[in-house]
Amino acid sequence: MEGGAGEEGKQERHLVLAHKLFLLSHPAVDDLSKVALRAEVLDAVKSDDMAPLFESLVAAGVLEPDAALLAEMRGRIDDEIRKLDEKIADAEENLGESEVREAHLAKSLYFIRVGEKEKALEQLKVTEGKTVAVGQKMDLVFHTLQIGFFYMDFDLISKSIDKAKNLFEEGGDWERKNRLKVYEGLYCMATRNFKKAASLFLDSISTFTTYELFPYDTFIFYTVLTSVITLDRVSLKQKVVDAPEILAVIGKVPHLSEFLNSLYNCQYKSFFVAFSGLTEQIKLDRYLQPHFRYYMREVRTVVYSQFLESYKSVTMEAMAAAFGVTVDFIDQELSRFIAAGKLHCKIDKVAGVLETNRPDERNAFYQATIKQGDFLLNRIQKLSRVIDL
Repeated sequence: MEGGAGEEGKQERHLVLAHKLFLLSHPAVDDLSKVALRAEVLDAVKSDDMAPLFESLVAAGVLEPDAALLAEMRGRIDDEIRKLDEKIADAEENLGESEVREAHLAKSLYFIRVGEKEKALEQLKVTEGKTVAVGQKMDLVFHTLQIGFFYMDFDLISKSIDKAKNLFEEGGDWERKNRLKVYEGLYCMATRNFKKAASLFLDSISTFTTYELFPYDTFIFYTVLTSVITLDRVSLKQKVVDAPEILAVIGKVPHLSEFLNSLYNCQYKSFFVAFSGLTEQIKLDRYLQPHFRYYMREVRTVVYSQFLESYKSVTMEAMAAAFGVTVDFIDQELSRFIAAGKLHCKIDKVAGVLETNRPDERNAFYQATIKQGDFLLNRIQKLSRVIDL
């Protein structure tokens, strides 16, 4: 995880490796592809002397044991650490504070490179103690965040984001602040806070420089997916459908343009086709895959709600025709969503009609207030019994 902001289009190589490791463990990836992936993972491990990762992959049965290779990697690591320690000692004796910091930073980056997570975090703390400038401290936080995303350590990521925000109160430039928004957006998306993720991604569209995390077209992919399930139609049109930055790139991601535009233009049959094409990409994304079933439900809730918004009542046959599916499929789908409280309508099975019964916002707020009031009264009554005793 060396370097701060990656070159344009160049993803940080350890995050590329993390994605390959994810695909290796994915049941949807065929065996032939996994053979190629295994070879690529081994090459990456060997090129960076990632001995700890090699040992864990051997233990998991992903890679074949190779004692000679492991001994070679361990030997090179020991030699390099000895050299780095000598440079630190030399800098402390003969050079200035800046050179001492650079020597400690080099050791931090080396531990990151070989996959020594705990030693890397420890050394980054030591380096931070030698660092004065806020910008340089921020760069150390970005290194820590990249470690967090490699290991999917959400606790480390969350603490690092909070630390970065505190640092920005002392100062800091806009370029790093904008980069942090993308890091935080990715964290929010990976922890199922899609609304905040969409907001952060949309704020970063015109200032995106975070190529070390993912290419720009992947960033647009995430932005569109999170926006579709969190923005209302007016906001979606202004911020996503008509956004020139998105229009310039959206065609590079298969099915994404059709997915977005067919939803906005109410072309539901085309939407379902595009959506089914996108599901494979969502399933094979290491940040989105854990939320695959949730995301599928949310998208369908959005599209069914949008269709029903235009009607007081509509036949099941008309809705099935609009979506290009069978009446039985629509019946089963809507039954589940109605039971879960996701859709405000009821099914007249005899007449084959859907009747919408959307509560207005004021009535919904009134009902929620009454419910909370009842809950509070019950708590007070229980508390009074305890006090009486």
